[in-house]
Amino acid sequence: MNTQFDSALVWFRRDLRSTDHAALHYALKQARRVWCAFVFDTDILDPLPRADRRVVFIRDSLVELDEALRQLALEREAPHAQDAGLIVLHGSALTEIPRLAQQLGVQAVFANHDDEPAALVRDAKVRGKLSDVGAALFTSKDHVIFERNEILTGNDTPYGVFTPYKNNWLKKIDEFYVKAYPVTAHAQHLAAIPAHVGMKAADGSRRLSLGELGFEATDTLKVPTGMSGAQALLDDFLARMDHYRDTRDFPGVKGPSYLSTHLRFGTVSIRLLAKLAWDRSKVGSVGAQTWLSELIWRDFYHQVMHHHPHVIGHSFKREYDKIKWVSGAKAEARFAAWCGGRTGYPLVDAAMRQINQTGYMHNRLRMVVASFLIKDLGIDWRWGERYFAEKLLDFDLAANNGGWQWAASSGCDAQPYFRIFNPINQSQKFDGAGKFIRRYVPELAHLSDKAIHAPWLGDLGDAVDYPAPIVQHDEARAETLERYAVVKTGEKPR
Repeated sequence: MNTQFDSALVWFRRDLRSTDHAALHYALKQARRVWCAFVFDTDILDPLPRADRRVVFIRDSLVELDEALRQLALEREAPHAQDAGLIVLHGSALTEIPRLAQQLGVQAVFANHDDEPAALVRDAKVRGKLSDVGAALFTSKDHVIFERNEILTGNDTPYGVFTPYKNNWLKKIDEFYVKAYPVTAHAQHLAAIPAHVGMKAADGSRRLSLGELGFEATDTLKVPTGMSGAQALLDDFLARMDHYRDTRDFPGVKGPSYLSTHLRFGTVSIRLLAKLAWDRSKVGSVGAQTWLSELIWRDFYHQVMHHHPHVIGHSFKREYDKIKWVSGAKAEARFAAWCGGRTGYPLVDAAMRQINQTGYMHNRLRMVVASFLIKDLGIDWRWGERYFAEKLLDFDLAANNGGWQWAASSGCDAQPYFRIFNPINQSQKFDGAGKFIRRYVPELAHLSDKAIHAPWLGDLGDAVDYPAPIVQHDEARAETLERYAVVKTGEKPR
């Protein structure tokens, strides 16, 4: 086969798998020798707390990726295949990738798109530095089904409402868009890593410890890592997918796929998931149709971020930046109570304790706690967005921003400003027996199923340390309607 390049480098970022990988496929197809690398980017890592579950997830997933790449090379009988694998670097990607490209003498670097604003700036700088050392940067779509300008209105403008976007998405989808990239076809081009290249751990391997990266072990990571972890979760969910619509809103039952972290870090292919959901939806699975819709929401929020980068830091509907939020010591105290799961509203507190203890929060509860922070406590949605960004193992900038702006009514196709979740009603509806609350707010475990949703209305008994409600919902609702008066449109409160 004729190849375009003598050698190339694949730069792994949010795509930590060896199968169905666009950049890896294109590199192997177009270059005679291919190396693979991942950078623990200090520009991203330095601001993080030293005990961060995401770093643990990435580190453990890279161990599996390194072995998977080596196995690919062995299976395809690549020269010196036992020395193939993943080059791991620790430093600024702005300098590490160009330096590695020059060290290896490659003519091309392949990577998958990352449309976050900071990533686009980084990639532009890396592209310039690679050019200085005689290498080109090629990037490909990989983390969504449709990106950028692939789904537009009839007037060639981006969609501002989800339902017509979804309808167009479903109209356009076909086997081409969910077909897996055949990485193994040219895996014989995986090259042995020179002994002097990349970082080495204290034991001489390329598997850096958390300590060597400047991080500490966290509490037990409850999400299985790597491609094998993603596959195990997927296998489990496939047996439940048909019931997804009926179970997804109840945090006390096993309803979600729990694949969000794997989608975030690319240890599973979005094409695989979309195909599985699409195939089942075509034969009438309502659960699959509902889950596919959630995957489409993910695409939708990524195209919103692409076309409207101002949403990072500002309201999509710019007039919503006029809202005067609670500020000063009052805001700080309310925010601290929310963060610590000490608001006096059991479902809200249980959800916040879940994210603090595990790095995960059920999707229904993300809406509940966001609505509570914004419309009960009167806190700027950006405070909550930042807190989720710090805590969520599956943090995705576009999806997180979209979710918070939806709750704040400031976003693209958001809920009306007068839609304000009642935290007691949400608790009674979605955790009726109090199973989830009892797990994360054990001081209320002795209360009856009825009393646990609003414990201040009865005798707390032994729960002497549980706080009274930080606000009264009805009063907070009235204040919110007044606060949002500056952006009233034709929407009418009900």
